Amino acid sequence: MRIRSFIIAYALVLAILLFADRRPDPAQQDRYSHVVDLTDAQNSNGPRTGSTSDSRTRIVSPAALIPGTWGAGQIPAERLVAPLVVMDLKPSPESASPISLDDIAAWESSHGVVPQGAIVAIRRTSTGSQSSNVLPITADAAQFLMDARYTLGFAIETSADLTSDRALARQLALHGNYVVEGTARLTSLPETGSLVIVAPAKNKNAAEAPVRVLAMVR
Repeated sequence: MRIRSFIIAYALVLAILLFADRRPDPAQQDRYSHVVDLTDAQNSNGPRTGSTSDSRTRIVSPAALIPGTWGAGQIPAERLVAPLVVMDLKPSPESASPISLDDIAAWESSHGVVPQGAIVAIRRTSTGSQSSNVLPITADAAQFLMDARYTLGFAIETSADLTSDRALARQLALHGNYVVEGTARLTSLPETGSLVIVAPAKNKNAAEAPVRVLAMVR
């Protein structure tokens, strides 16, 4: 009798475990709470059509930096969907200082290590002026992120003249990194936990192209 009771109890426990294992995890079903469109229009006063043709948000592909590397339409799809981390420029009355190695160390101390294969967005924290002709990160900081954190690209709010630092531009291209310039609404994003989707026009010959950028936020 005791053996029969033990067998019945064991079967019930096993059935409960199997049922629980098959039930979907609610946290996984509702992983992201909303989507933020980081695409910006050329004319902020005019109507937005939602098309990339009237967007000032563009992708600068490796081919724009070194001919013969990936063009905008040749970047592998798996490199266009990635974790998104957001770093803030130091506010300054005159101009914001670029992200440095010390800034990255401080960021990781507060938010954890930058995820492998992430895209790093750099945003302004004030209305102060910011140089629009350079990438707002130092060469050694960008090199660290590419070598140690295997970043896929960088997103900035302004345009960037990457020819002003040819050594950095070369390293970006050799690492297969791209730059998304002219992004918007970075202030509405948390520092971590988002997933970014970068969708350039499918034009294999274009080194730079309009792009739609969406952030899925937890």
